[in-house]
Amino acid sequence: MGVETLISLEEYLHASYSPDREYCDGVLVERNVGDSPQALLQAALAAYLHRRRKQWNISVYTELRIRTREKRYRIPDVCAYVLPAPEERFPSQMPILWIEILSQDDKIVDVWSKAGELIEIGVPYVWIINPNTLESELRTSSGINGVPDKTLRLANSPIVVPLLDVMTE
Repeated sequence: MGVETLISLEEYLHASYSPDREYCDGVLVERNVGDSPQALLQAALAAYLHRRRKQWNISVYTELRIRTREKRYRIPDVCAYVLPAPEERFPSQMPILWIEILSQDDKIVDVWSKAGELIEIGVPYVWIINPNTLESELRTSSGINGVPDKTLRLANSPIVVPLLDVMTE
């Protein structure tokens, strides 16, 4: 078991990490990113959502540091805010959609725990996707939902994301 080094919030907010890290109560949390399937899907999803931003009245971000609690900053692979989007450098308002794309090194238990935390603090939709199979699940305050025919449909929203089309566009 490794030793955790505590750093100040101020130090975290003024530092750059490659890849970026999350911050949880003084501890830097590494994110498992960087393999080809994960990176490709992240880019494709961000582009797909961005091209429809005016139609869906959203703003789209990749790897945005979001303040989820006083001493906790999490980073989605992709997220979408209903306009008007927050203007803060590190928003504390939760996005409508938070997307986590699994990498080979992710522990699914950790991803589920993070998704539960996000739902608890008000993220309406947390979409977890396996980039190799495009199988996914949507977590909401009402539970875990399957994503039939690999197409995300957000209730009471125009947002519809067919993963097969995203990858062939």
